[in-house]
Amino acid sequence: MVGGGQLARMTHEAGIPLGIRFKLLSDTPQDSAAQVVSDVVIGDYRDLDTLRDFARGCDVITFDHEHVPTEHLRALEADGIPVRPGPDALVHAQDKGVMRAKLDDLGVPCPRHRIVKDPADVVAFAAEGAPEGTEGDGFPVILKTVRGGYDGKGVWVVRSAADAAEPFRAGVPVLAEEMVDFARELAANVVRSPHGQAVAYPVVESRQVDGVCDTVIAPAPDLSDELAGQAQELALRVAQELGVVGHLAVELFETRDGRVLVNELAMRPHNSGHWSQDGAVTSQFANHVRAVLDLPLGDPRPRAKWTVMANVLGGDYPDMYTAYLHCMARDPQLKIHMYGKDVKPGRKVGHVNTYGDDLDEVLDRARHAAGYLRGTITE
Repeated sequence: MVGGGQLARMTHEAGIPLGIRFKLLSDTPQDSAAQVVSDVVIGDYRDLDTLRDFARGCDVITFDHEHVPTEHLRALEADGIPVRPGPDALVHAQDKGVMRAKLDDLGVPCPRHRIVKDPADVVAFAAEGAPEGTEGDGFPVILKTVRGGYDGKGVWVVRSAADAAEPFRAGVPVLAEEMVDFARELAANVVRSPHGQAVAYPVVESRQVDGVCDTVIAPAPDLSDELAGQAQELALRVAQELGVVGHLAVELFETRDGRVLVNELAMRPHNSGHWSQDGAVTSQFANHVRAVLDLPLGDPRPRAKWTVMANVLGGDYPDMYTAYLHCMARDPQLKIHMYGKDVKPGRKVGHVNTYGDDLDEVLDRARHAAGYLRGTITE
């Protein structure tokens, strides 16, 4: 697995019961997965020679991020190394411009968008979306660098022409999108194997705070069976059309008029699927392992009526492990997953999962535990 973050750490954990020999390419020995995997290579995933040396002897290569250069992945495939997902699929998660163009070709509903070349072009794009017969200028709009963004990075809410210059300073193409007036954010998670078997998890609601996922509710409350089915079918179709192997997360906007629009794609285990570790028959991590090894996929159905995942962010309280006494005693059913990271304000350092029959109670338990571990709740 290329990438030593928490996704690799939890994927390795899912492979242990199957006796999978796991090799890791990590940036540093301190990375989350490097702390627990026995076979670790420290190196730069952007260097082709390093990738080739790492891949030698591996049955399959997969990833915990989408940042490996596409041309390097093609070189590995040319060397005869199975890469899953392959570069032809992964480029759609690496490059937002490529993704939007392909989804347009497939007729997948997306926000209005186009690549813009300079601030004046942003003004023109915004004006194209202004309602006819009004004096509005079409702002605000969303600008995104086509590569490299995550957790709100590389994304700008532009409210006027004066705000439009900053995204172009990175020197990479910029994608403009309409600012969707959505009711909430959803995510449809699916897993697909090389021979085309696929499974779909329940559609979840994802709640963001400052551009970072805060809470995930599985399944999404008050979502009609019809719209949930549409979202799952859309995700399965995207996975098939793009040739995805492994886990695919399709982040969605639910509009106020009852539609879903695709926001982002991720071709790896995803924050919106962490609930499945404790809330599904087969977790996203276990199914990702099965998929990239072309094993039969496991049952994605939920174990409980409701499961809630709450991210634990670092705060001013560095030794959160002492909080285990309170959290575990207060809620013996609580599941805590920590990533072995140094605590820094705002950094994802873990998550908790709770489950049960009463959504309000399950939400309260998750939020209390995440808040207590962070130090924002003290009783």
